[in-house]
Amino acid sequence: MNSLISIVLLVAGVVLLIFGFSSAHSAANHASNFFTGSPTDKTLWLLIGGTVLAAVGLIGTVRGSRSNV
Repeated sequence: MNSLISIVLLVAGVVLLIFGFSSAHSAANHASNFFTGSPTDKTLWLLIGGTVLAAVGLIGTVRGSRSNV
């Protein structure tokens, strides 16, 4: 059951990263970066959340497969 949760977290993290990279290349993000020097909050949260979820899912998947051997 834990490996299933880890896989779901990994997939959710990858999906958030895809949305974050897509948002990073949007017109709104380029305008925000031009005027403020930083990307939009939405882009940052998508990238940070995706990275954290993907890392937790990957660690959980690796630990789960190692303990089943």
